[in-house]
Amino acid sequence: MSTPSTPTPVTPAPAGASAPVGAPPRRGSLGPVGLVLAGGVSVQFGGALAVTLMPRTGALGVVALRLLVAAVVLLVVCRPRLRGHSRADWGTVVVFGLTMAAMNGLFYQALDRIPLGPAVTLEVLGPLALSVLASRHAINVLWASLALAGVFLLGGGDFSGLDPAGVAFALGAGAMWATYIVFSARTGRRFPQADGLALAMAVAALVFLPLGIAGSGAKLLDPTVIALGSAVALLSSVLPYTLELLALRRLPASAFAILMSLEPAIAATAGFLILDQTLTVTEAAAIALVIAASMGAVRTQVGRGKAKRTEG
Repeated sequence: MSTPSTPTPVTPAPAGASAPVGAPPRRGSLGPVGLVLAGGVSVQFGGALAVTLMPRTGALGVVALRLLVAAVVLLVVCRPRLRGHSRADWGTVVVFGLTMAAMNGLFYQALDRIPLGPAVTLEVLGPLALSVLASRHAINVLWASLALAGVFLLGGGDFSGLDPAGVAFALGAGAMWATYIVFSARTGRRFPQADGLALAMAVAALVFLPLGIAGSGAKLLDPTVIALGSAVALLSSVLPYTLELLALRRLPASAFAILMSLEPAIAATAGFLILDQTLTVTEAAAIALVIAASMGAVRTQVGRGKAKRTEG
């Protein structure tokens, strides 16, 4: 798997291009870490809300509704151009869309079988593996290892009591998550603003809609289901995917992937607030490890960016 590279020009980049690594954020805007954190909070609280919706429609119905609403919102807001793109551009968008469909489908199949916290804990192994493969520096391996320790500690260190199919679905979703990171970065470089994301979301919705209709049928037309599904789409797709695409224009894949280890901690918090799942002292310690690893990875990346600008 190839990984996205981060350009390093010091002049302002055109729309759709990446910003220099370590460049200070524009005044009044969130930095890349803030974008990742905001996206993580949004997607995990959306996931917790989706758990409450699944008894009404099933996992396939939730995913289909989520992707369809997200695609409609993004297409209306972004109004992406369909002309002027190369075959490589369209290939990137199609693969990105298929990856999103697979990632969401597999993850919600996992949620249908195992709790939210363990599902996210297993899923995040994909981005952590990517962070090791994408990094050329030993220090990032250290941060990834520290995050991995926190992730397993958060999961109780033992997943043997979980449904094997749920575990397999969560791990598959993790592999798709790693692929999503790579193609989100590529899409962000090829298309301005969130145009590529809107087109990819449309691909994902078209691919998954027949599965949702087959699995849920007329249940998707229930007004309560539509309202809850729309909320899940905004929280779990529109906001986080847009924020992550913007963040990946300013962070390399390795640093971004380590930041994804914060997702189990956020999921545990969302589970506590929405699903009445308690946090133990061990889980709190695990969250602290993950946060420390993420902070270390970001500080390392920012330090390298400053060093490059000084040398330049």
